[in-house]
Amino acid sequence: MIRLGLRLTLGSGREAALRVLVTAAAVALGVGMLLACLAGANGLHAQTDRGAWLDTSAQAVAPTSTSGRLWWLTSTDEFSNQEIDRVDIAASGPNAPVPPGIPHLPGPGEYYASPALTTLLRSEPANELRDRYPAHQIGTIGAAALPSPNSLIIVIGHTARQLSQAPGAVEVGAIQSTPASCYACQNTTGSGPVLQFILAGGAVALLLPILILIATASRLSAARREERFAAMRLVGATPRQISAVSAVEAAVAAVAGVAAGFALFFVFRPLLYHVPFTGAPFAQGDLSLQWIDIALAVIGVPVAAVVSARLALRRVQISPLGVSRRASSRPPRIVRIIPLLAGIAVLAYFDAVGKPGSNGSQILELLVGFVLLIVGLVLAGPWFTTAGSRLMAKRANRPATLIAGRRLLDNPKAAFRFISGLVIALFVASAMIGALSSIAAATSSSSGGSAGRDTLSELFCSFYMSNCPASAEVSSVPGQVLDELRSTPGVRAVTVVHQNPTQAQLGTSFGVVACDQLAKTPAIGKCAPGATEASIGYFLSNLLGHNSNASSTVWPSAHLSAADVARLPVDAVVVATNGSSGSLERARTTLERAFPFQGAPVAVDALDPSTARLLTMIQDMTDVIIVASLIIAACSLAVTIAAGLGERKRPFSLLRLTGVPTSLLHRVVALESALPLFLVAAVSIVVGLVSAALYLHSQVGIAFSIPGIAYWATVLGGLAASLAIITATFPILDRMTGPEVARNE
Repeated sequence: MIRLGLRLTLGSGREAALRVLVTAAAVALGVGMLLACLAGANGLHAQTDRGAWLDTSAQAVAPTSTSGRLWWLTSTDEFSNQEIDRVDIAASGPNAPVPPGIPHLPGPGEYYASPALTTLLRSEPANELRDRYPAHQIGTIGAAALPSPNSLIIVIGHTARQLSQAPGAVEVGAIQSTPASCYACQNTTGSGPVLQFILAGGAVALLLPILILIATASRLSAARREERFAAMRLVGATPRQISAVSAVEAAVAAVAGVAAGFALFFVFRPLLYHVPFTGAPFAQGDLSLQWIDIALAVIGVPVAAVVSARLALRRVQISPLGVSRRASSRPPRIVRIIPLLAGIAVLAYFDAVGKPGSNGSQILELLVGFVLLIVGLVLAGPWFTTAGSRLMAKRANRPATLIAGRRLLDNPKAAFRFISGLVIALFVASAMIGALSSIAAATSSSSGGSAGRDTLSELFCSFYMSNCPASAEVSSVPGQVLDELRSTPGVRAVTVVHQNPTQAQLGTSFGVVACDQLAKTPAIGKCAPGATEASIGYFLSNLLGHNSNASSTVWPSAHLSAADVARLPVDAVVVATNGSSGSLERARTTLERAFPFQGAPVAVDALDPSTARLLTMIQDMTDVIIVASLIIAACSLAVTIAAGLGERKRPFSLLRLTGVPTSLLHRVVALESALPLFLVAAVSIVVGLVSAALYLHSQVGIAFSIPGIAYWATVLGGLAASLAIITATFPILDRMTGPEVARNE
């Protein structure tokens, strides 16, 4: 039967060859997308592994010997919205470990920089960037230590005595080689649960539409194959033999598609290196395939195609007398919406009782909830299609509406299959864009607007660390530093926040400030009427809601004299600028030179560096997933419409013989596709936005905001493209429904 199946598949004329080629092309596209997704996941792992050394900590690699110790301090700098990973190190033993990518430890006054940072240091004015690192460069960091070719990393050498006094410095015994399991690590590509969250979400968002495309392609021309198999049964073929022939035909097309898919992947892989999966390009060799990935495509796709072809024949029943008939499908039952409701219930439950305590449980909650929602949308789609088609048929007042409604009721599963890929794409876009737009809205509402973006704050150790060592306390800001800041072009005002002697616990009050200075930096609040000194709280923007809007906050009086405040240690220096990039970077450079181990100054409305980096990474991943999902959905829609027209060309040709004009057939096809498209798309959009709102409220604690115009433009663009694809099939419909199709053989 295998030889017969090959002969029927490859030697049955132009129609059979065209069917195999079209199926193989669709499978190739799906396999190419699948391989790109798997290679992207491998690339993310490769980036994270190379950047694992940046997450070195005393907890992960505590020193075990006195000779192999290294003082270590990591921080995140910033230049023109670009993150710079800074590592300050000092050997405290003769056998101190050496970070990857450099031949030996830099001595005091020396540093290594990544190639991208080296170029940046040479191209930018010294007073905006290079002066932050008062040492000389002795080499570049090798590719083995760079998560991405454009990573900005600097390793600066110090004496052990100097660095041991720096707040936050730790003594380690080795350099970390595996990603740390923490959410707030310095790694430029994220690590641990963060990476798991992104990879899991991306896999769920992309793999299911790809599998739908592959399964749809394997069912091309199913109706024509069923007719041929029915004729074979009439001449004595057994069901087992029919299944073997069907499996051979599906396997031939799938194997050809897999081979072409690998070719597509390798041809377009050079372009994938520039796709910003994490906001940073991949290095050569990152987008590799593991043996399990190759096995999944080479074995899994043909097997899935064979199973799909076998399932396509399950409704074909041939009587002993040779009378073929197609079993009517039962209408979808309401139980199909249970997984969808269960997914919403999971997210609502954790919204009501609070998020799980561990990182792993939080990821599990997210995966379970969103997998249930995606699977639920796929299962519930035919039920929603049935409900809408019943209403359309009941209220039909035109022939096209009645015919479309009755045809949808005849096979709602096939009708939903047309638009299932787009439905998932819209759900992914709604959930991700809804979450990110809400985070952006919460961030902007908690900032001081443009004044917050133009205001830098250097927070000293005692301001935000409960265990800050006494040696890190800043007793005062040198006058020459204040003079240099005030004389910097573009700087409007400098405010010094002093340590509050009575209230220094998180959530109460952090410092005191003179009201005449505070009036010049409105981004961090204002004084009460009549007060001369204010007790000021935390004023940086963040996602945890310490201060919803610092610029409008009226701080209470500190009840201290100006002389008393001036004698207090300093907690922060706030610099208001005119907003130009040059003024911000010059002020940042001055502060970093004056206080080299106190961390980089940040804008008042900025998130902390690790959170900002994570949000950027998620935004880039979201853009890639949405674009890829829409491409997959468009391809799936084109394939399913082509398959559907092929299966329905005989009844359409009979309608044309009875005098039905082609314009009416066009309206029937449009209504059959548009009803489930708009109905289930609306459901997926609502479910996506609701799930984003529940997750944000339970996990992050911020209010949900309706996405902006960009989201709705994406949705309308996707729907318009789908309607354009449907309209493009009308000429095909006209050609394939001629009178010759209706003849009996």
